[in-house]
Amino acid sequence: MQLSDVKKRIKQHASAETAEKMKTVAPGAINIYGVKMPVLNELAKEIKDGGFELAEALWASGAFEERILAAKLIRLIAKQDPDRAITLVKNFSEEIDNWAVCDTLGMQSLKSINKIRTKEIFSLARQFSTSRQMWQRRLSLVLVEDFCKQKPLHPEIRALIELQREDKEYYIKRAVVWLESSVNKKRK
Repeated sequence: MQLSDVKKRIKQHASAETAEKMKTVAPGAINIYGVKMPVLNELAKEIKDGGFELAEALWASGAFEERILAAKLIRLIAKQDPDRAITLVKNFSEEIDNWAVCDTLGMQSLKSINKIRTKEIFSLARQFSTSRQMWQRRLSLVLVEDFCKQKPLHPEIRALIELQREDKEYYIKRAVVWLESSVNKKRK
């Protein structure tokens, strides 16, 4: 499937009402079509044969739903080339403009390779934790949320939390509280 085909599919499911809701849910998001997440989840499965090239094209296209789809697509194909998947997340992180894209990229894109690329994902998270870009700092926390289930990784997760604890940005503060809660919950 080509980018033009995906855009047609997105537009078929677009709704002005949903687009207005998304503007309030994901402030900062641009070029919102207004497609609900369950539709995007199904579409991601349908387009996975487009591979990394389609993920890159979707991201470059720049619309909110296209970037969400790019992140979801990476998860479905990451095992084919884990290093490329990590590189794409790193590259895409420079252009995040809202929390929904940030969290989809962080929580979904590399989830399928968490077990085989733990070291690399934590390295990326540490790198992002000192970024000047707020969304990369949030991504540093979101990337490791799935690892909260693994008690041996809690010290490393807590170290990332501490790096962000005094951050003044609202979306970083929220991520700190959320990740800390996840670590504490998984500890019991």
